[in-house]
Amino acid sequence: MQGHLDRCLVYVSYGQILIRPLIPPTMQHRPFSDPARRLYMSATLGDGGELERSFGRRKIARIPVPKGWDREGTGRRFFLFPELTSDLSAAPESVPAFVSGLVDTAGRAVVLTPDGRTADAFAKHYLPTTHSVLKASDVEDDLTTFTGKDQAVLLLTNRYDGIDLPDDDCRLVVLAGLPAKGDLQERFLHESLGALEVLQERIRARIVQGSGRATRNNKDWAAVVVLGRSLTSYLSGLDVQASLHPEVRAEVEFGRYNSLGTASSGMLDNLAVFREHGQDWAAVDSDIVADRDTYTRAVAPSAGELHKAARFEVAVWDALWHNQLDWALNAVQRVLDQLAGRRTPQRYAALWNYLGYSIAERLARQTGDSSHRATGARYYRDLQRKGQTSNFLAHLVAPSDKAHAPALGELDPLDEAAMRGIIDRTELHRADQFERTVAEARTGLARTEFTAYEAGLVSLGTLAGASESYVEDDTLYPASPDTVWIFADARWVIWEAKSEATPTGEVSPENVRQAQGHLSYTEAEREASAPSGSITLLMSPKPKVLPAAHMIAADHLYLVRPPAVLEIFDRLVRAWRTARARTINALSPTELATIFQAENALPSQWLPRLQVTPLKQRTP
Repeated sequence: MQGHLDRCLVYVSYGQILIRPLIPPTMQHRPFSDPARRLYMSATLGDGGELERSFGRRKIARIPVPKGWDREGTGRRFFLFPELTSDLSAAPESVPAFVSGLVDTAGRAVVLTPDGRTADAFAKHYLPTTHSVLKASDVEDDLTTFTGKDQAVLLLTNRYDGIDLPDDDCRLVVLAGLPAKGDLQERFLHESLGALEVLQERIRARIVQGSGRATRNNKDWAAVVVLGRSLTSYLSGLDVQASLHPEVRAEVEFGRYNSLGTASSGMLDNLAVFREHGQDWAAVDSDIVADRDTYTRAVAPSAGELHKAARFEVAVWDALWHNQLDWALNAVQRVLDQLAGRRTPQRYAALWNYLGYSIAERLARQTGDSSHRATGARYYRDLQRKGQTSNFLAHLVAPSDKAHAPALGELDPLDEAAMRGIIDRTELHRADQFERTVAEARTGLARTEFTAYEAGLVSLGTLAGASESYVEDDTLYPASPDTVWIFADARWVIWEAKSEATPTGEVSPENVRQAQGHLSYTEAEREASAPSGSITLLMSPKPKVLPAAHMIAADHLYLVRPPAVLEIFDRLVRAWRTARARTINALSPTELATIFQAENALPSQWLPRLQVTPLKQRTP
C-alpha cells in the first residue's frame, strides 16, 4: 500500500480505522502474479463473483463438483432455534441460561461469532462458569488443548473454516450472530450501505462452513444452535433457504419447523433423541433425506450480474493502482453496465456510482476538463437515486463533499416519480371518474371483505402516484402479494392485507413469512430487482405480534393498522381535489408537489407513517 494511500478507502468506526482498497490489488503480489497456476479448494465457491473479488482476479475457472456432491452433504446437523420456541421467544432474558445448559450438557462446544463484541457478550452471559474458554490462538498448534478437556468452549471470532472437530471431538456448534461483520468494509457494505446482496455468498458460505465444523465424515453428527435476531431472520427467508445446498436446506427447514411453537423443554427432548442417535432418530433422518432429494439449489437473484461485474471491478483497482484514472473510469462504467440488469442490487450500484463520481471529480481537478465534471455530476445523480435510503449517503452533506457536489433537482426522486404518475393518470382528471374511484375505494378500505379491500388498495396506489398499482389472482398464484405499487424505478410498496382478520389475538410467524416473501416473488415475477428502500406492509387489525414472528421478520417488513391506511387515503383525496382545481396536466411535477406537500401527501411524508412499526425488533 506504500505510495497508494490515495487509491484506498478509509473506513472509520468508534474503535477502529481500516485503510484498504475495495478490491485487493494482487497483481502487485508475486505469489499471485508469477505462478503458472493457482488452485483454490473449497466446498462453497458461490456464484456471484465473490471469489474473484476476494482474490483480485478477473477470471477464475471452476472445476465441476463430482456427481452427487451437489445434493448430498457430509454428516448430519440438527439445527436448533431457541429464540423461536414458544416460551423463550416471549422471555428472551431466559435464552442465555438455556444455551448455557446446552453447553454444560455437551461438555465441549465451538462457538462462532462475527465480531469481538459478540464474542465478549457471549462469554459473559451464555457460558457456564465451569468451562474453560479457549480462543483461536490457543489451538493454532494443537487442537488437543481443546479436545483434551471435558468441559471447554472454543470461542472463535470471524473464523468459520479451517478447523476440523470430527466425531466425539465436538458435538455442539453455536452460530451466534449473522456472519457479515468480518471487518469494517463488510460492516459498511451490510450496515451503512445496506448492500446485503453482494455479501450473500460470503454469508451463506460461512453459515455452511461454520455449521459443518463438527461433521467431518458421513457418519458424523452434531447439533447446531442458531442465535441472534439477524441470523434467525436470515435463515427464515424462503429465498435464502432455496439458495442453500439441498442437504443444509433440508436440515435448516427441519430445525426451524421443530423450533417454532415448541417449548424449550420439547426442544431438549428432541435434542436428546438426536444425541441418542437410535431408531427414533433414524425415522426422522429419513424424512430429512426425503426432503433433501426434492430440492434443487437455486442461484440467488442477481448472482449472474454480480459475477459478470466482478471482472470489471478488479480492472478498476488494477487501473487505479497504476494511476490510470481514465482507464479506471472506463472500467467503472463497465461495472455499472453489468449492474444495470433488472435483477441487480441498486445500493451496490450506488457505491460504484460514488466511486465513478470520485474518480471523475479527481480527473476534472487534475486536467481542468469540464467534461469530467459533467460525467461526475451524472454519477452523482445516479448515486442519489439508487442509494437514497442508504445510511452511507448521509455523509454527503458534509462540507468537504458540498464543495464539489453537483446541484441536484429540488424534488426527492420518489416524490418526483409519484407526481409524474399523478400527471399521467389522465382518466382521473375527469370529475366523474375521479369521484367514482374515490367513493368505491373508500368504501372498500372501510370494509373487511378482502376483494373490496384489495380493490381499494389498488385505487389508493393510483391516487398516491404509483406508475403501476395492481393485484394478482391469488387463486392462480397463492404466493402473490395482495397489492403492488410501483413508483417507476424509485420504490416498490407491496401489501399483504389481512383485512378479514379479527381484531383480537396475535400476528403469527406464518403471517410474517408469507408477507416477507412477497418482495422476492415480485422481483421474480417482474424479472427486476426491487429499488433501494422498497418495503412490504402487513396490514392487520390484530393488536399483538407473537415474539417468534418478530424473530423471523426481515428488515423490509412493517406492520400497518387499518386506520393508518384510511388516514393516508383522506390526505391524498384532499390533495387531489386541490390539484384538480388548478388543472393537473397544466402543472409541473414541482408545482404539483407543492400542493401535495401542503396536505402531507407526498410519498416522502406518508411513507414514514407506514413504517412506524417494523416487525423485525432490534436487538437491545
